[in-house]
Amino acid sequence: MSTQDVLNRYLFDGKHARGELVQIQQAYQEITANHDYPEGVKTLLGELLSATCLLTATLKFEGEIAVQLQGGTDAPLNYMAINGDHQQNMRGVAKLHESTDAKGLKALIGNGIMVITIRPNKGEPYQGVVALEKPTLAECLANYFETSDQIPTSIWLFTDAANNQTAGALVQLLPDSDDKAQQLSDYDHLRHLTATIKAEEIFDLPAEDLLHRLYHEEEVRVFDPQQVTYRCSCSEEKCLSAISQLGPDELKSIIAEQGAVSMTCDYCLTTYSFDEQQLGSFINQAKH
Repeated sequence: MSTQDVLNRYLFDGKHARGELVQIQQAYQEITANHDYPEGVKTLLGELLSATCLLTATLKFEGEIAVQLQGGTDAPLNYMAINGDHQQNMRGVAKLHESTDAKGLKALIGNGIMVITIRPNKGEPYQGVVALEKPTLAECLANYFETSDQIPTSIWLFTDAANNQTAGALVQLLPDSDDKAQQLSDYDHLRHLTATIKAEEIFDLPAEDLLHRLYHEEEVRVFDPQQVTYRCSCSEEKCLSAISQLGPDELKSIIAEQGAVSMTCDYCLTTYSFDEQQLGSFINQAKH
């Protein structure tokens, strides 16, 4: 097993390219633990988790990110989302129209799209819509970078749903000189080296050993690793904020019928329940 849930970022000294490696087990297991996802859905959710971690580290912002796959009208998957932040705190969920044995991006999403939403702590939110025209999620994301930023990027995603392991790697050209031919040559060289990654290596080897295996002839400068953590952002306060949108008469009606007003988080399935006594002052305030 790889040592921890970590993302490593690194530069290649003397080369016009950068890389990332993410290896996740515990956070992936916690995201899927309370859900009975079919194998294909769980696998794609693992890929989306690794992809979001790589994307978050690549875009270099401070704030929140949401990466959502929206299924087409004919797809068994309604939507799938990973929400996180620049500190690699992640949560995820998938919603199905119906149970399915389908596997792979196209079989699950159909003619769907990917929506990337970034809410920086400072500045305006950004949203990008990505056409899922390539056969795999990794290829779709690489195509997104090349078409939106004109930066050659390669991404590899691996998921072993049965053993709750997901991982990914990224190599991206660094446009840090005027020698475009040399930039592309460096990128192609390192892309080909990275493409030799095997699933058992990225799941079983610590990052240091894997990077040495891939790039032992290169000078690799690795930054401090970043922990990937499962963290659901639901809370009683957020539930009460949502409940505040209901009028006092509607709240009373729900309490009369059900005995309480309850909300269940789609991500972690935690249920928050508020009885009449807990909502009494809230209802009274709503009258004014």
